[in-house]
Amino acid sequence: MSDFSRRKPLISVAALGLIAALTATACNSEASKNDASSTSSSTSTSVAAQDNTKLFHDIYKQLVETDTSHSTGSTTVAANAVRQRLLDAGFAESDIQIFEPVERKGDLMLRFAGSGRRKPLLLMGHLDVVEAKREDGWTTDPYKLTEADGYYAARGSNDDKAMVSALVSGLIELKREGFKPDRDIVLALTADEEAGKDNGAKWLMDNKFDLMNAEYGLNEGGRALLVDGKPTLLGVQVAEKTYAAYQVEAKAAGGHSSVPTKDNAIYTLTAALNRLAAYRFPTSLSDPTRDNFGALAAGRSGQEADDMRAVAAGTPSPEALERLSANPEYNAQLRTTCVATMLTAGEAENALPQTAKATVNCRILPQDKPDDVDRQLRAALADDKLTITPKVDAAGGISPTNGDVMTAVTTLTKELFPTAAVSSFMSSGATDSKYARSKGIPMYGVSGLFMVPADAGRIHGINERVPIAGLDASREFLYRLIKQLSQ
Repeated sequence: MSDFSRRKPLISVAALGLIAALTATACNSEASKNDASSTSSSTSTSVAAQDNTKLFHDIYKQLVETDTSHSTGSTTVAANAVRQRLLDAGFAESDIQIFEPVERKGDLMLRFAGSGRRKPLLLMGHLDVVEAKREDGWTTDPYKLTEADGYYAARGSNDDKAMVSALVSGLIELKREGFKPDRDIVLALTADEEAGKDNGAKWLMDNKFDLMNAEYGLNEGGRALLVDGKPTLLGVQVAEKTYAAYQVEAKAAGGHSSVPTKDNAIYTLTAALNRLAAYRFPTSLSDPTRDNFGALAAGRSGQEADDMRAVAAGTPSPEALERLSANPEYNAQLRTTCVATMLTAGEAENALPQTAKATVNCRILPQDKPDDVDRQLRAALADDKLTITPKVDAAGGISPTNGDVMTAVTTLTKELFPTAAVSSFMSSGATDSKYARSKGIPMYGVSGLFMVPADAGRIHGINERVPIAGLDASREFLYRLIKQLSQ
C-alpha cells in the first residue's frame, strides 16, 4: 500500500513495535505506566500517540513526494509546506522564516521559544535530494512513496526526509503538549546539501549566524546498524573529514601526432598521478576513531578484532594498521586520503596534447592540517612543472564526546535499544555539520534509524528505502532526545 490513509498509524505497532521486538524494556516500562494510570488517561495517551504517528507519516509522505532535486525541484516548495504545518500546529508567523537567496533554493528556520536559561539547541536537516530517474533502474517511481514488504521506497525516503519529518513532527508534538523548553530550539531546514553551489546551511551560517548560534546541535550523519533483527551499534558522528579538491594541470607545446615528442602533457600528468596512487598518508588516531574501532571490535573475531582493539587502545602495531588498511572503509578512518576522480586531456585525436587536467579529491582528517596535506600531496606528485590549484572546504574539528548530547543519546539508547552499543565516530564523507563546527558549534549526527548495511548502501543509489518499523522507532527516539536536551 502506498496511501497512508490505508495504513493504521499506531505507534505501539510501528514506532514502539520495533522497540518492542528489539527492546522489551521500553514497552514494559510504558505498560507499567499505563497500568498505574486511569483507563481514560490510557485511552487519551493512546489516541495522542496515534495522532502523532499519523502526523509524522503525513509530513513524511508530503515531503518525499515533493521534488527537491537540484535540476527540476524546489526546496522552497518543501519549506513552505513545512511552514504551513507549523502554522497549523500553533506556531506564530513570527516564529518562522523562509530565506530564498536563490530561486527554488529556499531555507526554513523555526525558533521554538524557551525560557532562555540555556543557550539554544540547533536542529539541522536538508530538504534537497540526490537526482533520481526511473529509467536508471528504479523499480518504482522515485518521487512516489511506495510501501512494500515492510519498507518505504523513494528518493529521500532516508536521506534526509526521514530525519526532517521526525524533527518537524517532534516539535509539533512538543507544541501540542504545551512543552516549555528551558532553551530556544532552532530548526534549520536547508537547500543544496547534495548538489549545487547554493548550500543553505553555509549561507545561513555566513549571513544569519545570530539566528543559528547554539550551544550544540543535532543533524544527519549518524549510523545505526541492525544485525539479525537487533540494533547492534548506534554511531554518533562527532567529526568528519575536510573536503578538498585539487586541480592538477600539465602543459606542453603540442604538435602533430605523426611526429611525437618526449614533451607530452598526458604522460607528464599520468606519471604524477601514478606516483600519487602509490603514496599513503600516515595514520592518525583521534578519540572518535579509537572509540569507533573499539565498538566495531565487539562484533568481530580473530585477528581483525585484535587489531581493532589495538587501535582502540591507541597501541596498534604497524602490521595491525597494514591489515586494517587493506579494507577501504577502515583505511578511510585511519588516514587522510587523496584520489584522482576526473581526467580531461588533449585537443584532437591527431594532435599532441597541449594540456592535461585531473581532479584530485582529498578527504582530510579533522586533526590533520590542510597545509601539511598540501605539502605532502605536492611531494607525492613530485613534478614542479605541474600547476596545482587547491579548493579546501570548511574544516570543522571534533565535537566533545563527554557532554550532554552523548549522555542523553546513551541513556535513550539503553532505554529503547538495549542491545545496541553507543559509539562516537568520524564520518569519511561530508554533511552540513562542518559549517556549524567551523563556527564553533559542536554538532552530533544521530538519527536512531537502524538499518542493515545493504539498505544503508542504497542511499544516493537506486531504490533507496527504509524499514517502516525502524523509521517509526527513529521518530520516537528523536522526539525523546530533543525533549531530554531541552528540559
